[in-house]
Parts: sequence; C-alpha cells; structure tokens
Amino acid sequence: MGQKKLIRFEAIKHFPNVLQYPEGMAGKWAEFYKNEHPLTLELACGKGEYTVGLARMYPERNFLGVDLKGNRIYIGAKRCLEEHITNAAFLRTKIDQINHYFARNEVAEIWLTFPDPQLRKSRARRRLTHPKFLRLYQQFLVPGGLIHLKTDSPVLYTFTKWVIELCQLPVLEDNPDIYAGTAPVNDELKIKTHYEGLDIAGSNRIHYLCFALPAEPLPDIDDILHQRLMEVEKGEEHAIAH
Repeated sequence: MGQKKLIRFEAIKHFPNVLQYPEGMAGKWAEFYKNEHPLTLELACGKGEYTVGLARMYPERNFLGVDLKGNRIYIGAKRCLEEHITNAAFLRTKIDQINHYFARNEVAEIWLTFPDPQLRKSRARRRLTHPKFLRLYQQFLVPGGLIHLKTDSPVLYTFTKWVIELCQLPVLEDNPDIYAGTAPVNDELKIKTHYEGLDIAGSNRIHYLCFALPAEPLPDIDDILHQRLMEVEKGEEHAIAH
C-alpha cells in the first residue's frame, strides 16, 4: 500500500465525520447528526462529490456517503471539515451489508452516482440496481423512497430499466442523455464526479433514472432477469459469429 493511502487511512480514524464499520448505528442517525432532518445516502460514493455537493445545496437535509475505499472517502470527508459542512458524513463499509446500519424508514432516498456497472453478465447480481440490492434498500428506505441512478454506462442504464419494468416500479424521470437538448439541467444533476469526467464507458452521454421503491415486497423476477441477460448474450455471440 502506498504511503499516501496509509496516511489517509490513519487520518480518517480521527475524523469526526467518518465512521468505519460502526456497530449499533441503526436508529441512531438522528442522534449522530443532532437533528431529525431527512437522511440521503450516496452509495459507492467514491470521493464523495455528490455527498458534499448535495449537502451544500440542501443544508436542511442530512447526507451520508458510503464506500469501502477509505482513501477515497478521505477526500470528501476532509473537504467537509475544511468547509465546516456539518450535514454530511461518511460510512466505510461494504454495500451488501448496508441494511445492518439503518432502522426501518430511517433513510429518505438513495443516490447511485457512477457505480461500477459490473459489465460481465456473470456479475450482474453485483449491480447496485439488481433486485438483490433493492430488497436491501427496502429494509430501511421510507415507503416510496426514491432511487437516483446517474451513470455513463448504457449497460447499467438498460439493465435498470429492465428491473423497473419487471418490478413495475414508478418512474419519476428517465433521461437517456441529460446534457442533450435545450432543456435546463436540474441543479442536482450538474454535480460532477471524478468518474463522470473520465467517461470510462466512452458513451459521451450521461443517463439518469429516478424511480420509487414501494413498501411491498418486490416480485421475484431474478430468474426472468437472468434469462433476459442470457438471451442478450446469445444474441451478441450470434452477431459476432456472423
């Protein structure tokens, strides 16, 4: 591990706005923030650009960036300390364990900003909009709580639209290219992350989806979703062969 990473890992141990694998936090976030404001999560937050940007934009709300990479969390946490942003904090943990840290109805909404699209179809269950994860979110999200996905990956965007369709989830906004056209871009979507600038997918467009999760259990669509993925894979193989 590089010297810079070691320094950052040591630093966040003492940051008051960083919690690393904390125990007993479910139901305690209002106490942590010292207010009853709505709580928004940014999952796989990286350097926390959205956590910080939204916290600046909405001082009457609380924001929590979640990521496993402590050296990335350091960037956003340090910026908050420097700017005296008290309504933003960071949680270091694995996303697939996120339900252990919150009580029922404790989170108002979730942002997924440029998460790893897990392009290999064998890793589709690791996509943060897979029903496996949506069921985790339902355990602590308020009924009708919103999920925001901002991604440059057409694969993840299309996959998420499949999940929404199969689960019959309410869609508040579906924008295949937020910077196309003449309509003004929502201020929330103007926040840019490090990964947005990289354009790793090479698509030259940013997709945005906003949909709601109901309180009722999601239908079991996992096998149908898997079958659709396999059909797409077979189609791609056939196209290559010919």
